[in-house]
Amino acid sequence: MLLCSATLSLSAQTENDLTRYVNPLAGTYKMGHTFPGATVPFGFVQLSPDTDTVGYELNGKYNGEVYRYCAGYQYDDPTIVGFSHTHFSGTGHSDLGDFLIMPTTGELKMNPGTDDKPGSGYRSRFSHSTEKAEPAYYSVMLDDYGIKAELTATTRVGIHKYTFPKAGQAHILLDLMSGIYNFPDKNVWTFLRVENDTLVTGYRQTNGWARTRTVYFAMSFSKPISHYGQKKYDQSVYKGFWRKFDETKDFPEMAGRQIRTWFDFDVKDGETVMVKFSLSPVSTTGAIKNLIAETPGWNFDAFRKKGQEAWNTELGKIKVETTTDEQKRIFYTALYHTFLSPVTFMDVDGMYRGLDQNDHQAKGFTNYTVFSLWDTYRALHPLFNIIQPKRNGDMAKSMMAHYDQSVQKMLPVWSHYGNENWCMIGYHSVPVLVDTYIKGNLDMDPKKLLDAMVKTATHSSYDGIGYYMSMGYVPEDKNGSSVSKTIEYAYDDWCIAEFAKKTGNQAVYEQFKARSENFKNVYDPAIGFMRPKLADGTWKKEFSTMSTHNQGFIEGNAWTYSLFVPHQVDRMIEMMGGPKIFIRHLDSLFTMKLDDSFFAETEDITRDGLIGNYVHGNEPGHHIPYLYNWAGAPKKTQERVRMIMETMYHDAPDGLCGNDDAGQMSAWYVLSALGFYPVCPGSDQYSIGSPMIKTAKLTLENGKTLEIEAVNQSSENIHVTKVTVNGINIRRNYLTHKELMEGGKIIFVMGK
Repeated sequence: MLLCSATLSLSAQTENDLTRYVNPLAGTYKMGHTFPGATVPFGFVQLSPDTDTVGYELNGKYNGEVYRYCAGYQYDDPTIVGFSHTHFSGTGHSDLGDFLIMPTTGELKMNPGTDDKPGSGYRSRFSHSTEKAEPAYYSVMLDDYGIKAELTATTRVGIHKYTFPKAGQAHILLDLMSGIYNFPDKNVWTFLRVENDTLVTGYRQTNGWARTRTVYFAMSFSKPISHYGQKKYDQSVYKGFWRKFDETKDFPEMAGRQIRTWFDFDVKDGETVMVKFSLSPVSTTGAIKNLIAETPGWNFDAFRKKGQEAWNTELGKIKVETTTDEQKRIFYTALYHTFLSPVTFMDVDGMYRGLDQNDHQAKGFTNYTVFSLWDTYRALHPLFNIIQPKRNGDMAKSMMAHYDQSVQKMLPVWSHYGNENWCMIGYHSVPVLVDTYIKGNLDMDPKKLLDAMVKTATHSSYDGIGYYMSMGYVPEDKNGSSVSKTIEYAYDDWCIAEFAKKTGNQAVYEQFKARSENFKNVYDPAIGFMRPKLADGTWKKEFSTMSTHNQGFIEGNAWTYSLFVPHQVDRMIEMMGGPKIFIRHLDSLFTMKLDDSFFAETEDITRDGLIGNYVHGNEPGHHIPYLYNWAGAPKKTQERVRMIMETMYHDAPDGLCGNDDAGQMSAWYVLSALGFYPVCPGSDQYSIGSPMIKTAKLTLENGKTLEIEAVNQSSENIHVTKVTVNGINIRRNYLTHKELMEGGKIIFVMGK
């Protein structure tokens, strides 16, 4: 089912304004892939509506319904609870949703209520007909109150503009209990001070996916507060001697684990009240500095314009022409998604909270957070090495800062907000560091980089690495998802070996080159698939190549993971019987019928993300359509890639077939639409596919321009018959990084 596109406001937009091709509501349906609110590229503040308050637990167990709210917003929900300032973009697990603000009128209600009885709380019904979503701007009519809500943002400040329908008393609620993937004990502590009649400061500390996370804020109102107060929901027996005061109203200091606060204003008919809400990872002083530096004055339209200019600058790094307007909207919406994270994680003075929970100064780089590396090493960071090389270098430096602050001395696995949450497998900081360094975008001591990689890869107590080092594989009876871990470790080890070779460390090269061959140890030639092996050296007997549950894999099955040897594709093809048999195997993958029972226990995969047994809705198989190139069947790669682009991406709320996973799903589309894809990050090669664009112009940071043209490209002409780079025929199925970065012109001649 395709739902209607978002309503895009074209006011003040011109033909050269690329934000007009972005649909922030695309991908907000079903699994909460993305959020539709206001943010700037790589912004710390990601201000967006939250449409329900589904809790993480139900009757003491995980509540599967909460999964739909990873990004806080569900397109088919009828109500909005409020607007919070931090969000993930479709990560498949979640956190954040900090500092929810909701404007109301009439009776003061301090409970959010429920979607079936919205009048029982402060939430409001809304209609998509009054909802507008653009880069750096979101607006909606809150129908229960007649309030028009408008949002925009800078890097560290969310700006709210609320227009009230009639004179009287208006309420602005600040809910310090609300959050995404929330549970009763998630709040460790919250604190708030009313500094004067327009300025409020405070912080929130939570225990969740990030187990020790503190975010500070400064909230400034455009007009004086008339009255304010709080309602405390804490259950603590000990209350100290604060009972000397009436803390419920007009008391300027509020603290507790579970509190909601309110601020009243006397408004005229049609009057607007603005709120500037600044975040800091360090202190309320830092939040105030950010507020002053980024949002002087109260000109909402100026803030919005500046935010959209920032988006135009970033989107303008790739200017494309496509066959249809829909393709252009899909392309720029995907590019927009790739610039939502990682996010800037430091104050305007460079201070940030580190992994050691101390404050650090970022010297010579911008510190970033939200590294979903199991996903993003595949295409997002390689894309950045082409069009965001300076930022990607700073992201790599942020990973190294994480390593320096780590008591385990490990590079990040999945980190956010000064925390490591250890989600997913592998040590995929390694391919990001290697890919960034060899492509000239990371100016750091290679010895220090190599030392960090080696220490991470030899941390024997982490996730089966001890077994992997001693046995050459991870045994399934000792450590789950063992096959996935073994072959992903082997690929990461190849990256380390390549880095050691390029930087002259022969001993480390030989050590990790040998380890990179470990994928062979979990390949069973008798059945032609990767298969879990036990500690005694025997194969796991109860085994299904189709199932995703308890079979030695994570977010994939044996069909998916048996094709994950990106660093030795030729060897993989040889193991599986040679090119002809391998091609038949790939054909079967794309054409077989996968019964629903095989992914029933995998909550992030639905039928929408499948082509046969090929799962595009999850990351482990994203390289698979390009593997035909190694088997001498490039036209099949071109057919599969084009089919995926045409069926798995749409300009609509259900426009993504799986979680965007911090931009990886969208980065696959951007690169594939340009005509190539990095099957093996850490190498300099990009496998050729089937470009969707007619022309593209990439403005590179090195001052050069790369033009791409797909001659005769159409829905029928999907096969590449010839490729030239600056007039020279390329008689191979890949382009090199040097060819891209030297600029000039690449021509794909397309045919039937």
